Order: sequence, then C-alpha cells, then structure tokens
Amino acid sequence: MPHTMRTIHTLRAGLLLSAASIAFYSCGTKEKYPGPLAPEEALKSLQVIDGLKAELFAAEPLVTDPVSMEFDENGNCYVVVMSDYPDKPAPGTEKGHIRVLRDLDGDGRADTSIVFAGKLSEGTSILPWKGGLLVTAAPEILYMKDTTGDFVADTREVLFSGFFKDNPETQITNLRFGVDNWIYANNRGQAGEITFRNQPDAKPLSVKGADFRFRLDRNQFEPETGPGQFGQALDDYNNRFVTENSIHIQQTLIPWRYTHRHPYLPSVRAIRNISDHDPLMFQESPTPYWREERSRRRNKEFQEKKLTRVEYERGHFTGASGGTVYNGDGLPAAFYGNVFTGEVAGNLVHRDLITTHRDSVHLTARRADEEKQREFIFSKDNWFRPVNFSTGPDGYLYVLDYYRQHIETPVSIPDDLKAEMDFYRGNDMGRIYRIMPAGAAYKRERPQLGRLTSDSLAALFGHPNQWYAQQAHRLLVERGDKAAIPAVKAQLKHADPRARLHALYVLEAYDALDLAAVQQALADSSDNIREHAAMLAERYPQCLPALAALASESSAKLTLQAVLSLGQFSGKPVTDAFAKALGRYGDNKFMQMAVLSSQPGSSPAMLEALLQSPAANDTTKFANSFIHDFSYVTGARNDRAQVAQFFALLKQPAMQQGQRHTLAVKGLLSGMEKSEHSSDALKKALKDFRPQLKTVTPATADALRKLIDQAK
Repeated sequence: MPHTMRTIHTLRAGLLLSAASIAFYSCGTKEKYPGPLAPEEALKSLQVIDGLKAELFAAEPLVTDPVSMEFDENGNCYVVVMSDYPDKPAPGTEKGHIRVLRDLDGDGRADTSIVFAGKLSEGTSILPWKGGLLVTAAPEILYMKDTTGDFVADTREVLFSGFFKDNPETQITNLRFGVDNWIYANNRGQAGEITFRNQPDAKPLSVKGADFRFRLDRNQFEPETGPGQFGQALDDYNNRFVTENSIHIQQTLIPWRYTHRHPYLPSVRAIRNISDHDPLMFQESPTPYWREERSRRRNKEFQEKKLTRVEYERGHFTGASGGTVYNGDGLPAAFYGNVFTGEVAGNLVHRDLITTHRDSVHLTARRADEEKQREFIFSKDNWFRPVNFSTGPDGYLYVLDYYRQHIETPVSIPDDLKAEMDFYRGNDMGRIYRIMPAGAAYKRERPQLGRLTSDSLAALFGHPNQWYAQQAHRLLVERGDKAAIPAVKAQLKHADPRARLHALYVLEAYDALDLAAVQQALADSSDNIREHAAMLAERYPQCLPALAALASESSAKLTLQAVLSLGQFSGKPVTDAFAKALGRYGDNKFMQMAVLSSQPGSSPAMLEALLQSPAANDTTKFANSFIHDFSYVTGARNDRAQVAQFFALLKQPAMQQGQRHTLAVKGLLSGMEKSEHSSDALKKALKDFRPQLKTVTPATADALRKLIDQAK
C-alpha cells in the first residue's frame, strides 16, 4: 500500500462520519442501549474536577480503539489500536495495528495519522527502544523499527515467545521501563514457557503465577511478583503498582527473586491491595440494561440458594484499567505522583494520592479531599471507556478512551442478553483527551532528545517533568556510552534524589558502580535512595554492617528491603539483624516472609537468635504466624541436622508459652508432608519427638499427640 494511502489528514471527515454513525445507530436498540456521541459532544460530557479541563487531542478516523500510547524521545506519539477485541481474529484478518499521531500545525490536536505497523494480533502495549518499539502481542513480545524515516515499520522481530494467548484480558501487557534498568510487564500469572531470541540455548522460563521482567542490555529475563492485569505503574522510585478488574490498585512488596531463593515458603504471595476505600466508586452513568438484568437474575439465584453473596450492578470497581503514575509538570504540583485508573464499566477516571507511613511496609492509596464524594473525571455517557493513560513531553496527562458501546467479555453474559448486543459497535471510534489546567493555553514541546549528547542527557535527570529524565536514562542505557560516566557521576551530588537515583542505575548499567558510590547511597538523606542502595549493596560484603544498621533503625519499608538484602549474606550478624527487625515489625506478615525467604532467616540459628532477643516473650512481635511458617520451612526442607536442632530449641521456656509449641509442631508436620521424603521424615520426627511430650504441660501434650496421630 502506498505511503500516501496510509496517511489520513483532517479531523473534519471523522466528525462527519461520527455524526452519520449516530443517525444510523439511533434505530433499533435506542430503548436499551444509547448511541454514541460525536467527539466534541463526548468532550462536553466529561466532568473534570474544578481547576482542570479536558481537551481533545485525537479522535476517529485518526485513531480508533486506542489501548496504549507512548511518546518516543523525539516526541513522536505512537498508539496501539486493538480493534479485534473481544474475539481472536483468524490469521491474516487482524485489524489491530499501531499508529503514529502527528500534530503538524502545533495547535495541540493531531492532524495526521500513519499506520506504523498493521495486522497486529492482540497488541496491547508498546515501549520505545533503540529507535523502534517493543510491542506486547501474545504469545510474543516483538521489536519493530522504521529504518527509512517514513514512520512505517520495515523490520519486525520476535524477541520473546511462549506467553499465554487465549484471553485478551489476561495476556502479556503493560511494558514499563524501570529506573533499575529492567523492563516490566504484566502477565496475570498465566502459564507460559518463555524463550528469548538472544538466549536460544537457555531453558524455557516458566512464568506461571508471575508477571515478567527483562533487560535487553544484559540479555536477562525472569519472573516477577504479581500478578497484574491491565495496568502497571512504576513511580519515580520503582514502587510498582498493578491493576486488576475489581482491585484498582495493588502494590508488589517483595520481588520474585527473593521469595524464590528457596522452594519451601508456605506462601509466596507478596502483593497487597493498598486502597483505603475499595471497593466503592462514584458512578454517574446509568446502569446498562444487560448488567442490571444479569445482576437481578444472579441475586435471585443467590437468595433461592440461601447464600449471603450479593452481586452489585454499579458503584463497585469491576472494570479497573490502566493504572498510571503521573510524573509531569503540566498539572499543579498536588497531582504529581498521583495514580490514575480508568473504570471502564463505571465510565470514570479515579485518582489516588499515594502516602507513606513510617511503620508501614507498604504505601497507601487514598482519595483526595475534593473527591470524597465524586471521581476525578466522570461521564454519563456509557460509551466513555477510559482504558489507559500517558504523560507527555508537554507535561500533561493523556486519557485514552476506547469508546465502545459494550466492553464486557461476552462469555460472562447470558445468551439471551448477548443476542441483542453488538460487541463491535464503536470499533470505528476512539478518543484521546489531554488533561490540563482550566485557565491554561496549550504549550507545545518539541523534544529532540535523540540528538543530544550523552552528557546533555545526564543533565536531564532532575527535570521537573520526569518524562525527560526517563527518556534520557533509557537512551543512556541503550547507547552504553561510557564516555558519559563523569557526567553521570556528577549527578550523584544533585539536590534532587530522583536525579541521584537515575545516576546510580546508569552507572550500574555501565558496570561503573563502585563500593564508594554504594556506601554513599546507603548514607543518603532519602529513604528511597537508601532502599535502592540496599539492593545494590548485595554485591559488596563490606556493606553488611550498614545493612544491619538499616534493619535495626529504619522505617518499616526501608527495613523490609534491608532484611531482603541481608538475606543474600550469612552468619550471626545477619540472624542478629533479623531478630532486631522482627523485634520492631515482627507482627507484619511481609517482614516475616522477608526473613524466612532467605537461608539464614529460616535456619535454626535464626530461631535461636530470636529466642535470645528481647522479643522472645513478645507474642505480638514473635508472632504465632512466624513460628508456624518457620516450622513449616524446616519441615519442608527436611534436613535431619536442622530438624534435630529445631527439636532442641523447642525445649526452651519461651517456646512453651501459649500455643507456640503446638503451632511449631503443626507447622513442622505440614512442611514435612510437602517434603519429597515426607513419610520417612515424619516417622523419624515423630519418633524423636514423642519423648519430649513429658516436658510440656498436659494440655499441650494432648494437643500435640492429636497432631502426631493425624500426621500418621
């Protein structure tokens, strides 16, 4: 197809098409399902909080069904179009594609659209990389590039393959470049055996139960904690938030590489819902007929079966999508760091303020005061489907509106209701809005970062619009230009901690990070910097005393990372530091998991250190859950020497308080049942333990006999 045929000029034609569509669709289903609004009318329907406004950046026919948008280092705007949803297209019939949107006259509105790549089956996200794009399109992650300058990809390579591909709502998606040089993606925990083009001899990687991350500068790939669905946000300090349909914001707290240091933990789930206001949202649009009727039927069935279950037809998160951190400078400072999430079933955009507390290992998402009884953006138009967001080089927030009459997957709707629904109605429409201050005029930015020297890129690390810093960081990693090391090192003294963090990780990418820089970061004034310094210190035994100090005196979140990093070492200083950390935050299950995830933290030496610590008699900090899980790991590991030491430690007075003794044996037996040699291990353990029953109280002895008998 000639290039001129792939370029669509003028938005006016799109408005006329939309008006014609409205007239056509107003017949037949009007009584149950309202028709669409033209782009300008849809814009008017958006109710944005006071002080801000929405402007139309692009609409059909320049763009349809947008699900992901990214600006490359030169400000070029790429949009993923997912027109085949909700069905999987037959090979060769794919309508999905990627477009380049251009604003040639600088008025803030796209006027040219070019198909960058066509026939894309289930593409869902993109990320600029080395002058091209990384693209998630299950079962693959692709790399596409335009080498001739006409904005049309002429190369297409498969980087990764083997991802789950049978449900477009739970496939590989949401590529994000982290400040730690890893690229993260959501996988919804789906099973897959992943192969990598650059490592053809590597054993296929299982990603079942996990998300995914990779580094192209070092050809590494591995599972990551999750699972996330459609929506992944990394803030300035790489705190990772993921979206799920009914849980709009969760935080991953312990990376997969720690929870899988050994295979014996009773649970490796290290993700938490951090919202203080779930599951409610304030929906202003009318409830669609099909949802109202389906909920009525289901609730009737629940009542007939005398179940306490209730299905809510509105007002509760069911279609949360696209959670994104805003880190630009085009909106007032109060919006910086906020997480924006679309609710496609509720026709609204939700905003969360992210807060921290010294004694919490996780962050907290809360509503802004001005949004206690309303949402950041809402519309009464049922077609408004905000699926995703982006921050632009102009510093504004962009909202991607899929604009469909129906967005629910058909498999969850009764056949008789489904028969009168057209799930593709609107696949010729789509809108992208720009959110900006109400009284401001659009300011155009024309970045050309690809032309900057490496030294000039390093100078952008502290830019108030972190879009510039992120692009500069990525470009430096791509270039591998070690001549820039002095300029990058200079940023370690920057007043802005974000700049210092970018510098640390660019040096890491260049293999130019030394002990002195890590030690300096461990003493940084920012907890966020010290948290990353703890990770980077794992390669330096000289940093062990500093890590131990962090574990005994820092905030809960920093202590958690210090404990995780200490687990890479061994010896009494490590177990003593763990005991101090548990003495402060031992009632937290994630702190317990952090300790137990390591070899020293799940060894008899750990239990001995805890029994000798001030927390020995504290039933809150030396928690029953820790006793059970520690014992479980001991049983599952099934090391005879460790089991013998475990029984010896059970004789200590602190272990015979309350239910501790019973929980210890119960955990041990449960772990042994998971052991490969459970039968032999149980027989040996029970034989060793029966004589010890006389050392405990009669009530405890009776309880333990019952547990032993059940295990036999």
